[in-house]
Amino acid sequence: MEKDIINKIIRNRKSVYPKDYSKKEIPKKLIEEVLINANHAPTHRLTQPWFFKVYEKSSKEKLCWLISQIDSSKYSPTKIQKYIDKINQSDTVISVFMNRDKQNRLPEWEEIAAVSMAVQNMWLTCYANNIGCYLSTPGFKDEYGKLIGLEENERSLGFFFMGSFDHKESKKNRDDINAKVEWI
Repeated sequence: MEKDIINKIIRNRKSVYPKDYSKKEIPKKLIEEVLINANHAPTHRLTQPWFFKVYEKSSKEKLCWLISQIDSSKYSPTKIQKYIDKINQSDTVISVFMNRDKQNRLPEWEEIAAVSMAVQNMWLTCYANNIGCYLSTPGFKDEYGKLIGLEENERSLGFFFMGSFDHKESKKNRDDINAKVEWI
């Protein structure tokens, strides 16, 4: 692979929100590729702490129903409805979870970092395939985890929204790396 290609993918990856998705369906084979690439993220001791639930087509209705069951005394009904709208605007929503090593061989932050790297692989795969996406980590993600019956060592980390999108190159606003590096 040419280094320029991977540099372009990394440097141009961006969040694309459901309001900007087209109604074009994402092929199942591409969703599977996104998940396979997630599974190739680095992981200490090969714990591979990630797992996913994929909601697409009519199964998104189940996710909307689950989200509607979240305690409205803790989260505003307006916020819940906006989240449901984002689900409906998306072709596919992937719930992202961490399955903590039951032997606690690693600090929790390393397990979360591994899941984060899996999500980054998903993001890069989407960008390379002209799929818009973004990760959302709502305050109610833990309550969602309870609603679906996660086990004690499992944790909901967020939702990965995906939809077809016409990529347009845009300059990303990043600080100069030299302000963040000290050469010793």
